[in-house]
Amino acid sequence: MITDQQIRRLISLMQKSSTLAIAAAKSGMDEKTARKYLKANRLPSQMKKEHDWRTRRDPFETEWDHVRQMLELNSGLEAKTIFEYLQMINPGTYQDGQLRTLQRRIKIWRATEGPPKEVFFPQEHHPGELSESDFTCMNSLGVTIARQRFDHLFYHFVLTYSNWETGSICFSESFEALSQGLQNALWELGGVPESHRTDRLSAAVNNMTNPAEFTQRYNGLMNHYKLHAQRINARQPNENGDVEQSHNRFKQALDQSLMLRGSRDFISRHHYDTFVEKVLTQRNAGRHIRFEEERKLLRQLPASRLESSNRINVRVRKSSTIAVAGNVYSVDSRLRDEWVQVRLGAEYLEVWYSQRCIERIPRLYGKKKHHVQYRHIIDWLVRKPGAFANYRYRSDLFPSLRFRMAYDFLRSVIPGKADLEYLKILELAAKESETAVDQILENLIANQIPVSCEAVKTLLSQQRDDLPSVRDVTIDEVNISIYDTLLEDVSIAI
Repeated sequence: MITDQQIRRLISLMQKSSTLAIAAAKSGMDEKTARKYLKANRLPSQMKKEHDWRTRRDPFETEWDHVRQMLELNSGLEAKTIFEYLQMINPGTYQDGQLRTLQRRIKIWRATEGPPKEVFFPQEHHPGELSESDFTCMNSLGVTIARQRFDHLFYHFVLTYSNWETGSICFSESFEALSQGLQNALWELGGVPESHRTDRLSAAVNNMTNPAEFTQRYNGLMNHYKLHAQRINARQPNENGDVEQSHNRFKQALDQSLMLRGSRDFISRHHYDTFVEKVLTQRNAGRHIRFEEERKLLRQLPASRLESSNRINVRVRKSSTIAVAGNVYSVDSRLRDEWVQVRLGAEYLEVWYSQRCIERIPRLYGKKKHHVQYRHIIDWLVRKPGAFANYRYRSDLFPSLRFRMAYDFLRSVIPGKADLEYLKILELAAKESETAVDQILENLIANQIPVSCEAVKTLLSQQRDDLPSVRDVTIDEVNISIYDTLLEDVSIAI
């Protein structure tokens, strides 16, 4: 087979006044072949015929019209589904190895006769005009706090022109987390862009049945910062493309930094927050030129932040509990039947009564969960020990594994009085020290000493006796004559 390189050499030799016979011989071809290509004035690759014929019979030729009708009715059908259907209606006709042939045939049909595909239009971004935000799940990073799994989300804020980014750790896609994250980002930024675009978050965007586009609270947040609110269309994450792409790149950068660090465990939440901030600062370092362009065009921040928490007035039930956002929390039994104000934040909720904060409780995420603090109800549980066995929230009344082990031991030894005995131990924890009682229970269980309220009380008393009294303070007598030396030094200097 004659190659393009041989013909180029032939032409080069002919231009040097070589004879056709010599040039053809040096180019490695027959003189007639050389004359043919010189006359055609084309390379072999240009004279090659396009391969547009089949080398073997199409096994799906008889069924193709049927297949095409199926695709025209529903273009989403996969080739494998159609192939299995053809095998079912034509037993023994098609072998599994012929699937690839059908896949190629359908691929060609989609590209030449199928429905048109969605087209994406690149957008130009202008400084100071648009910011985007969204939540992303960080669980895949496998971060732990004090060796405990730390499942969390990240509220991600991005300026579309400079790609400057920031964010904050959160635990749900609630409005409180959205409000806190957005306001933190704007105050860190030091200004406000023209518009802000978000995903179709239920905390910000109403469902299709509501005529209002955005929720009342989200509109209030946008109006406070004079931001023009935007939202993407349903199932179109590409419309929030800058922040979506930043999700992947930020998590990849964080993952790489964790690998360099050599550990994914952190001493505390504060240490992890600091680590994330360092990664964000490093990523923003290469964007400062475009960021400075953008910063000059940002609008001024309002005089103050908007409160992120949601204020809810609820009445304390007879069970000394309140229901907030689908979850149950306990409060002090003194507040039973009273109306209290709950300030629901992103991570905590505060219980206010008579203009005072009575409780600050970690927020529960999801629905139908409960957080009952035994200190709120222990006084009445000791008086009504029969209620403990079937108490709906009994699982919350075991502060640690040792308390649960102590209860199980009591049930095996004194089943009839186990509940009352355990509640008395719990009362000691509430009135004395939960940590001290926990340590005593650990020692009793480890040394196989029977657990009882009296045993715990005795050991607590011994611990108090071993502590030094604050009244037994020895103060050494002060010798004031040492100050005379200072006066002597001054007189010598004079």
